[in-house]
Amino acid sequence: MPKSTGAGTLLGLAVTGLAVAFAGPAAAAVKAPGFLAAADLPPHPASSWTAGDVTAGVPQETGEDACLRALPGHTAAWHRDFRTDLDTGARQITVVLSDTRTAEQLTSRLNADIESCAARIEQQQPDTRATGKDYGTLPVEDGAHVYGVHTETSWGASDVRLLSVGRDGRTVTVVNWAQLGGFEGAPVRAFKKTTTTAVDKLR
Repeated sequence: MPKSTGAGTLLGLAVTGLAVAFAGPAAAAVKAPGFLAAADLPPHPASSWTAGDVTAGVPQETGEDACLRALPGHTAAWHRDFRTDLDTGARQITVVLSDTRTAEQLTSRLNADIESCAARIEQQQPDTRATGKDYGTLPVEDGAHVYGVHTETSWGASDVRLLSVGRDGRTVTVVNWAQLGGFEGAPVRAFKKTTTTAVDKLR
């Protein structure tokens, strides 16, 4: 899959053979929450979605993602990658916390990370222009919030991603969709539906 910038590993979402970190005994001791299926992703006009396995841990490269700094380090966590045959990929990462208060704190940190990541990308990569959008909240379980981030490099590479953070009790999930292009090609309405489904499936 093409990968035109290093900004948050935008299109490195659906590659196979990812190294997984932080998959310790805690993940094995807690039952994995429900995850999205391929059919739950925003429809792609030219390719079907393929879902990978639900895998314990937070992928290592998430630690380099300027938008999701709060995710690495959690032990009771799982992820699932999704891919198309073209330039679009997605990933869901879900963490089960020790209690609701801790889950609320992680949700707040993730929302803050995403809201500020465009400015952080520009600071870290002076040849990249980044723009963030807030697409609002969703009334599902304990709430969800949807965002967009677009990056364009000085040599013309353009990537867009949609991200959402949702919570049900002590379980927090992040859905991350990305493809080449700009905001005009981002399926915001369909992604909101995907996010609602993701949070509904956490039980």
